[in-house]
Amino acid sequence: MSTAGAEWEGGDPPLRGVQVLTLAVNLPGPVAASRLCAMGASVIKVEPPGGDPLALMCPSYYRDLSAGQEVVRLDLKDQKDRVSLDDALEGMDLLLTASRPAALGRLGLSWPELHVSFPRLCQVAIAGHPPPNEDAPGHDLTYQARFGTLSPQGMPPVLVADLAGAERAVSAALALLFARERGQGAGYEQVALSEAVRFFAEPLRQGLTAPGGILGNGFPGYGLYRGREGHVALGALEPHFWERLLQELGVEGDRQDLGSIFETKTAEQWEEWAADRDLPLAAVRDVEQNEVDETASASQRRRTSTRGEDE
Repeated sequence: MSTAGAEWEGGDPPLRGVQVLTLAVNLPGPVAASRLCAMGASVIKVEPPGGDPLALMCPSYYRDLSAGQEVVRLDLKDQKDRVSLDDALEGMDLLLTASRPAALGRLGLSWPELHVSFPRLCQVAIAGHPPPNEDAPGHDLTYQARFGTLSPQGMPPVLVADLAGAERAVSAALALLFARERGQGAGYEQVALSEAVRFFAEPLRQGLTAPGGILGNGFPGYGLYRGREGHVALGALEPHFWERLLQELGVEGDRQDLGSIFETKTAEQWEEWAADRDLPLAAVRDVEQNEVDETASASQRRRTSTRGEDE
């Protein structure tokens, strides 16, 4: 079975003893299930006969998200397998789904039906859109397209709807379990991925990150600058950081002056310079560079820990 919560830093994982069954495939549901598993829940993942499409699209990500879970395959249109699912649901605290409500209804897995059969079972249902459009099709790309987080110049590197929706699903699960623990009974919550994008797009809608906004290139202390090699991200938003930066660089705060100075060193050199002065600045890295840096940092931490034990 699961090694759920085995590395929980706070000691006993908070969801130890909680039983979760997930029917969700692709990304939002598996991410949410993985987070619950990390908190100590025992998770059974039920996949269709052909498996989770994520296993074909990105095998390594699939393995990471399924770690610590029991994975079984059932054909829920087959009567025998459907009975097996019902047997498994008998001991569950939470059901996680990510199918359109109409599809769940055809399988006899609508919330009213489930609540009658399994009165202790809570359900978090991930859908694309809120009512009355919960059965409309969509994916992360189309949800982002609706709310302004998508640029026609390129595909989005971050799956905002899927990952934000997954975190919302985790929050909903914790709230439902907490409410049941307080005697309010088992409950149901639908999480709409499009609404997750709407929430994350709010800083843009309010003008905070819009072009010219304080976080949209409207303040020279918060932005991107070209170095002699690479780029740096400067986050000197608070007055004490901004004033210290100007003092250290000996400039008045003009964006053009800052740009000229940053071009005198590489991004890596500026990062070291900023770290020595407790200033929020980082070299802009791609994913591969970040993985190398994380590996080096972990190795350094291990060496430091070993030295501490020897001293």
